[in-house]
Amino acid sequence: MSDSISSMNFRQLEAFQAIMSTGSTTGAAERLGLSQSAVSRLLTQFEEDLGLRLFVREKGRLVPTAEAHALLQDAQGLVDSAQCFRRHSEQLRLGGFRRKLLKVAVPGTLALQLMPAVVENFMREQPGVVLEVLSGSYADAERAILSREADIGFVRLPTELPGLEVVPCLESEAVCIMPKGHALERLDTVAIENLEDLPLILLGRQRLMRHEIDMAFRQARFIPRICAEVHSVGIACSFVSRGLGVSIVNALLASYCRDMGFASRPFRPRIAYQVGLASLGKLEEAPLRHAFAQNLIEAMLASLRPEDCTRRI
Repeated sequence: MSDSISSMNFRQLEAFQAIMSTGSTTGAAERLGLSQSAVSRLLTQFEEDLGLRLFVREKGRLVPTAEAHALLQDAQGLVDSAQCFRRHSEQLRLGGFRRKLLKVAVPGTLALQLMPAVVENFMREQPGVVLEVLSGSYADAERAILSREADIGFVRLPTELPGLEVVPCLESEAVCIMPKGHALERLDTVAIENLEDLPLILLGRQRLMRHEIDMAFRQARFIPRICAEVHSVGIACSFVSRGLGVSIVNALLASYCRDMGFASRPFRPRIAYQVGLASLGKLEEAPLRHAFAQNLIEAMLASLRPEDCTRRI
């Protein structure tokens, strides 16, 4: 075995493949959940280990060399083989030869509030399946699917990363949630101007909805009084129910936390919110994934009120 092959590692292959797919180290970093500098280091090490120049910079862009194009198919095969090996070993560890493994990525709020009932029903229908539930942000779900850490994921549309097959499911919008008895509860809708000087609990800055909320504050020409930043709708709802402030969240996810004891009103300006189920291939071509997707969507629709979801897509 040559020195270049023995020193090459799986992370370098992933970084190379991601750069080829996205066209930049920034895009590759988003896909892999790494920093841009980490991806650049992996690429540099990969080129040094191979003794080849894989990219050149032209006007600030990374342009693949002929050598990079020639190696891409082999790199894809190695990454796929490594993922299959990891998947097979996980399946053996969890269920042996006779059980199938399905890995699902959903937001933390859904994982806590809705998934127990979905999983119970699905496992009753599919007794030979082992389920692994991953929870995190929508971006986490996209990265998990692209890296084959998950088979199917619940995502917001449009997706941030390319390469996913997405089935749109539901459309919702942002709502303002407040403690029961709060002055805002008397309003039919809560406008951005109604939030001036109020303590706010907002989702983290890396989320798309947060960018839209920040834009609304800039257009209203006042600085929001942020008292806490959190990283799931469920946590925002629990903070609000404790009287720590008010928040702006997705009505769909907030609906699964309504038993925490808070009030909600439509938020203006309107922030539309579409969600769907994503995978690497078409869901209908993978019976197990398709069956789980149907279970999840049916469970979501069964628990929703008209104000939680404007329409099914």
